[in-house]
Amino acid sequence: MEGSSNSNSRGFSDRNTEFPPVDECVRSMFGSSTHKPSSEEEDSLGVDPFVRSLEWGDVSLRQWLDKPERSVDVLECLHVFRQIVEIVNAAHSQGIVVHNVKPSCFVMSSFNHVSFIESASCSDSGSEDGQKEEKGSYNKILERQIEKLEEEKKQRCFPMKHVLAMETSWYTSPEEEFGSPSTCASDVYRLGLFCPVTSREEKSRIMSSLRHRVLPPQILLKCHKEASFCLWLLHPEPTCRPSMSDLLQSDFITEPRDNLVEHEAAIELRDRIEEQESLLEFLLLIQQRKQDSACSLRDTISLLSSDIEQVVKRQLILKKQGSSYSDLSKDDHQSPSGPSTLLASRKRFRQVIPQVETDVEVDEESQGSTLLESSRLMRNFKKLETVYFLTRRRQMKAAALGKSLTRHSPLSSENGRGGSMISSVSNPVSNNDPLRQGGWIDPFLEGLCKYLSFSKLRVKADLKQGDLLNSSNLVCALAFDRDGELFATAGVNKKIKIFEYNSIVNSNRDIHYPVVELASRSRLSSVCWNSYIKSQIASSNFEGVVQIWDVARSQLVTEMKEHKKRVWSIDISSADPTLLASGSDDGTGVSIGTIKTKANICCVQFPSDSGRSLAFGSADHKVYYYDLRNPKIPLSTMVGHNKTVSNVKFVDSSTLVSSSTDNMLKLWDLSMSASGVNETPLHSFAGHTNLKNFVGLSVSDGYIATGSETNEVFVYHKAFPMPVMSYMFSNTDSMSGLEIDDASQFISSICWRGQSSTLVAANSNGNIKILEMVA
Repeated sequence: MEGSSNSNSRGFSDRNTEFPPVDECVRSMFGSSTHKPSSEEEDSLGVDPFVRSLEWGDVSLRQWLDKPERSVDVLECLHVFRQIVEIVNAAHSQGIVVHNVKPSCFVMSSFNHVSFIESASCSDSGSEDGQKEEKGSYNKILERQIEKLEEEKKQRCFPMKHVLAMETSWYTSPEEEFGSPSTCASDVYRLGLFCPVTSREEKSRIMSSLRHRVLPPQILLKCHKEASFCLWLLHPEPTCRPSMSDLLQSDFITEPRDNLVEHEAAIELRDRIEEQESLLEFLLLIQQRKQDSACSLRDTISLLSSDIEQVVKRQLILKKQGSSYSDLSKDDHQSPSGPSTLLASRKRFRQVIPQVETDVEVDEESQGSTLLESSRLMRNFKKLETVYFLTRRRQMKAAALGKSLTRHSPLSSENGRGGSMISSVSNPVSNNDPLRQGGWIDPFLEGLCKYLSFSKLRVKADLKQGDLLNSSNLVCALAFDRDGELFATAGVNKKIKIFEYNSIVNSNRDIHYPVVELASRSRLSSVCWNSYIKSQIASSNFEGVVQIWDVARSQLVTEMKEHKKRVWSIDISSADPTLLASGSDDGTGVSIGTIKTKANICCVQFPSDSGRSLAFGSADHKVYYYDLRNPKIPLSTMVGHNKTVSNVKFVDSSTLVSSSTDNMLKLWDLSMSASGVNETPLHSFAGHTNLKNFVGLSVSDGYIATGSETNEVFVYHKAFPMPVMSYMFSNTDSMSGLEIDDASQFISSICWRGQSSTLVAANSNGNIKILEMVA
């Protein structure tokens, strides 16, 4: 057979070598002049059989023969050839001439089943009309195959399109060339052209030679039986060619059957062995993964046991220290269990000590902890667990690198030495003391206690205004003064309103009036108090103007007009109150100099302990951190947000949080930006909704407050990525106080009152509330 190979011979062992009855085979493949197809059959005939075969995943015999990567399997080739012979014999037994005995008119399934794909348009006689109709039908199939093959890879070893076009001349019998009609003997002649061809490059020359009964030398020398068989079929005289029954009874067809059965049995056995090997490999892979998981679990349990032992030792030492104080020895529940800064929180929440094997005896009373009774903790147990292991991995990685457990930032301190995030124990103890061991405990414990200390926000006061002259009361900015006595509001009504905090909280009035009101020419975007000069406040507006006001005298002190477009944000340095930074749509941040960027600057902030560095967020989705003594390049670029960065706030001297309209807050460690680019935030906070508006951001003692486009205030803690609490504003009209149906309302600004548990928040409708965190 032509091509005679397949790289994967295992598939043919799965073939069913049984064939359907002759009548069924003939009617289904070639049609019958006496058979009238049903409507369903007519629909089926309306679908091109070649296209249908491709949809089923079959390939044409031509494609199978001409695969470049094929290897020769003689028995498989004979198996395929015998199927073709039986298909043609089925047609001849019904007096039907096939005509298109060509590789392109047969398809092979993945199991080496061979099918004829010519439609019922073939004539069952050798008439000229039938040949013309057959030729047109064949041309349609040929065109479709050529279109498909034009999409094949160009790395073919021979021109496939040319071969298909040449098939018509290659598979034409001598009598047909002289104008005689096609007969069954012509089909036999075409079968003789299905002989092996091993050189694809010489295909055209070899096929032309075969028509003159000139076989390739390698076949004549090595394959005598195959050569004789081909010459028998290619006899120029039709009457001298064998009939299909002669072919099926010939030794060339019948002798390989026994070998084929053995071959199929061998292949089936090989397949079963391969299947067992695949199963074994699968089970070994599962075993390996489970063993890896078991090793990891053992390491995790070992780590937990070590940490539990360490915490228990600390607890016992602290209890012994506490017993020396008479006012503490009466109640073990109020014994110190950590640094003095954590005592208040630890009184309410005590660590759960599970039953594990450890050398340290655990106080039975501590087993009765009520920590697990906190439904909020259990709802977020997985996230808390993740943070715990993340904290421990960072600590162990730092220890492996020989680094200190305390983080020093050379980027933000005045003296270049930075500050420690982890507070040390106040009592002087030796380095071998358990209180000095386990550097992860204090920061994690502090975060856990603060997370559990408060559970909700309650309204402390509603700020009721009566601004009847303004149709829009959107509050863009809120700010407390340095002492938390006054707070300012500013927004699209072009006014800065100063309110006295105590009078709002302690009085129940129908309308609250500001103690001072400052009028601006344009809509206001930001306000910021001077931490040194109590009565001084700065503002920015949509015209790009930055103004300094004296609240005590209700006067404008100065104006700065460096910006050419809207100023989004301003900040006065706490460490150096003579410095003011502003960020604008013109892509610049201004203080004692100018930092130019390619994108809009939406927010700026100084760290609380330095006037020499500045952070800002940009519309290019990045956060930049600069040393103002070298403003040409940033010290650090924080990459991670997917949309505009709308706010940045320093949590401490080496950590800042950023908010974006990608629904995320991200916490960044500036000491992790040695290469200048930080792509790994410590945490990504999710829970609020923020896709298109600026919703505010404020930080106090590790708590991070932000607004949401669901008209809610959310509070996170820096230690954990999930919300600690939230509060929903009611959809009420700020003027009438009546409920309104307005799903578009959102929190527009938010600000903590210093380092307290109180904050003020405003929404897009002008509603302002003073909220307080409570247990």
